[in-house]
Amino acid sequence: MSKIINIATAVPPFKHSQEDILQFMQCVYALDAVGNRKLKFLYHHSSIDSRYSVIPDYSRSVSDWQFYPQSENLEPFPSLEIRMQWFNKFAPELSVNAIRNCLEETSLDKNDITHLITVSCTGMSAPGLDLQVMELLELPNNIFRTSVNFMGCYAAIHALKLANCICLADERAKVMIVCTELCTLHFQRESDPDNIAASLLFADGAAAVMVTGNSYEEEGLLIDGFYSEVLSKGKNDMSWELSSKGFLMTLSGYVPELIEEDFNSLVSRAMKHYNSSKAQINEWCIHPGGKRILEAIHKSLDLQENALQDSYSVLKEYGNMSSPTILFVLKEIMKKRCKAHDDCKIFGAAFGPGLTMETMLLERERKFS
Repeated sequence: MSKIINIATAVPPFKHSQEDILQFMQCVYALDAVGNRKLKFLYHHSSIDSRYSVIPDYSRSVSDWQFYPQSENLEPFPSLEIRMQWFNKFAPELSVNAIRNCLEETSLDKNDITHLITVSCTGMSAPGLDLQVMELLELPNNIFRTSVNFMGCYAAIHALKLANCICLADERAKVMIVCTELCTLHFQRESDPDNIAASLLFADGAAAVMVTGNSYEEEGLLIDGFYSEVLSKGKNDMSWELSSKGFLMTLSGYVPELIEEDFNSLVSRAMKHYNSSKAQINEWCIHPGGKRILEAIHKSLDLQENALQDSYSVLKEYGNMSSPTILFVLKEIMKKRCKAHDDCKIFGAAFGPGLTMETMLLERERKFS
């Protein structure tokens, strides 16, 4: 059995209020009065107060824009090349900040890392993020490294699966996972429903996780297992495609309905796989893909009123950062509330293209005081 020793996060320097982003997107979309009222309604009912970005423009006047053109017609709108230049400039440093924050709260240092897993779906290049992080941290050039790319919001759980396999195979392994997404680089100017949903929800951020074997002396969260399913009837309702204009998202309004319809049965099958039961779960670590998704899960599982409070809190303060978001939620559970339960059991779930639903089961290690 392996365990999560620590989770830490990092965000870019620019914090934008949801109201400022609304005004920016109203300018970009150039909607009529009716369109602006509809957009304002969506933003005001998003349950998001603020989001972080490597781009300062979202709360600055046109004359101070750095990423978007200062021309009246917004031309030339940022190309894929420009978006990737910004990713390669800012993603490595943000990743390293998260890793350093993670190590600071343990007895480990960078020289103890045996394996590095980088996760992202918002930037791709070769050499890529893994080598950039390795170089900035001055890790050994023979370190084991791998990358999880283009899996979307559930990718952190997939990375934890890989780390778990590594630790089970090598009890000396100390695996560092870093999930880094710069979603705001990919906002588009066309005001179709998918682009509006993306600009309404997504944000930038990073999270780092240290995973070790169970024999390591520091206390942590034990990894009991993983279970996933692909809901094929939703494969066209959530997707992420490359284009010359950037990465294009499809996020159908039917996704919350699909999740509400199928999530309770998925949890039942997962619990059977884990040889556990819903009644034993006292913490729900759910990826806050959006307000409607959280409402759908709450209804599907018939949860108590505040069961998803950490997910709502992360959504409110950070928005949806794709892969690191569930780790922001897990960090809150692990550090603020899990120690209050002697028998703390955490059920985690995240969703992404496919429609893929990934779950994990974690429990408090008895070494907690």
